[in-house]
Amino acid sequence: MHRRDAIRNVAILLGTAISASTLSALESCTGSAPKNYDLNKPETKVLLAEIAETIIPTTSTPGAKAAKVDEFIVVMMNDCYKKADQDIFLDGLKKIDTASQQKFKKNFMDITPEQRTELLTQIDKERVEYNKRKDKKEGDPTHYFQYLKELTLLGYFTSKEGATQALRYVPVPGKYEGCIPYKKGDKAWAV
Repeated sequence: MHRRDAIRNVAILLGTAISASTLSALESCTGSAPKNYDLNKPETKVLLAEIAETIIPTTSTPGAKAAKVDEFIVVMMNDCYKKADQDIFLDGLKKIDTASQQKFKKNFMDITPEQRTELLTQIDKERVEYNKRKDKKEGDPTHYFQYLKELTLLGYFTSKEGATQALRYVPVPGKYEGCIPYKKGDKAWAV
């Protein structure tokens, strides 16, 4: 089984918590998508790492940086997404810096972690409003933060760090037990 098949199956098992655009990208993931070299620039990777770390910070479990989610995002964007989607994504990274400049008079890389969280929360609210708008048509482009957030979550929870430390993980599962008591605060199971 290839990684993209496993990711698609995990998404389906999780109740299709991934948008149709991301699932279609996984379906068409052949490695023949146009390579976007702007994604491979060191400054882009550093920015992606910081945004991903803001979405999934290090706590008692490793964060997105430890799981190398930025590398996952670059590979997925280069191998699985169309040029138009890559352009939306890269324009979105520029929009994040622009929004940071407007709100805090500094680039995203220069603001505090609290300010980063505040900014990305605001952008996420914009994403939700964009997806809920009444004049939405089939074929409208996906909001850039949708890609960013989904790929961060997908990359994290399919990484070794996310699957084994953020989720409950049993390397060699035993028998199937369909009814296990749940205690509030328990981690979800790694699939």
